[in-house]
Amino acid sequence: MMENIEKNIDVENATNEHFVEVKNLRTSFFVPAGEVKSVDGISFNVDKGKILGIVGESGSGKSVTAYSIMQILSAPGKIIGGSIKLEGKELVGLHEKELAKIRGGKMSIIFQDPMTSLNPVYSIGNQLREAIYLHRTLPKLDKDGKQVIDKDGNPVFRKYTKKEANELAIKMLTEVGINSPEKRLKQYPFEFSGGMLQRIMIAMALCTEPDLLIADEPTTALDVTIQAQILELIQKIQKKTGMAVIIITHDLGVVAELCDEVIVMYGGRIVERGNADDIFYNPKHEYTKGLLASIPTMDDKERLEPIEGTAIDLLNLPKGCAFSPRCKNTMKICLEQYPPEELVEGVHRCSCFMYIKEEIDKELAESKTLESTEVEAKENTEEAKTEDNIEEKSNKEVANDGE
Repeated sequence: MMENIEKNIDVENATNEHFVEVKNLRTSFFVPAGEVKSVDGISFNVDKGKILGIVGESGSGKSVTAYSIMQILSAPGKIIGGSIKLEGKELVGLHEKELAKIRGGKMSIIFQDPMTSLNPVYSIGNQLREAIYLHRTLPKLDKDGKQVIDKDGNPVFRKYTKKEANELAIKMLTEVGINSPEKRLKQYPFEFSGGMLQRIMIAMALCTEPDLLIADEPTTALDVTIQAQILELIQKIQKKTGMAVIIITHDLGVVAELCDEVIVMYGGRIVERGNADDIFYNPKHEYTKGLLASIPTMDDKERLEPIEGTAIDLLNLPKGCAFSPRCKNTMKICLEQYPPEELVEGVHRCSCFMYIKEEIDKELAESKTLESTEVEAKENTEEAKTEDNIEEKSNKEVANDGE
């Protein structure tokens, strides 16, 4: 069964072209204590017009995955293997000048910590306008208001003027819930709260209308009302532009509401993937079940069930499954081997020996039921034959008596 599944995955990757393709990505941090395997061989795809959610505890490798895609890892972090393609173009190893043309325009990121993501010595307006100048253009028009075409027949574009950039910046600040946006453009980052800075970061990422938006905990510092507004804005722009979106979050409610596909990460690896219904209503990995069990609900009167133990030490990963030290259903094989990714159904896949055990037990039960049915059918057939023989013998005896 495992071999067939691996073949199916290879065929899918070989025949389908995706807007973003991440294959066997491995990113490590080399520190004096050793190698920290933050991302250890993950693969996934994102298509235009789709939203991918990546969930997991802190330290599972979510943000490092995002930084690897953006190619903004700082020392001692380093991509040591794998491939990241954007529209078929390989990003790993690409020259910094080429990457600078892609970042911002083609792909953009909303950072997790807004307090350290903006330059403290430049005004908000200055930083928003810079993003617009670098990554957005307008069609160049002639006196009659028609698009200018160059000698090769290609449309000509121009940069935004300061007035046009200001108007766009004001519009985006308004959409993310910033009051008095004209006044805010002249202020500096230290004059804003963390929640307001988060909204400004979101406005900066969205104002360039990128083809790929990576949102790293985009609603962490926001209150519930603004969270809903921001998520609605991201979804609105995503539908309008058809961009691909990767949302990294701890909030499974965000995943349920927005995402077309969900990836669950633990210990630098993908342990389960599928659509929102697969993950929420039919979880297979013990870690996913633990995450869902720890979500508070309005109806719960009992205490929540936290996942036992502490997050994995990436410097000392176990030989087998990274979650095995915390799993209440750990088997001997879990400590010795890492489980292969098994196809559950459709796009739902899982890497867990417990799921394999369930499938084997199910197959054995079905086999026993089949054997039992066959034995019962055989017994019924033999019984019927016996009854026929008895009836035939009786008929013969009656015939003999008549003679």
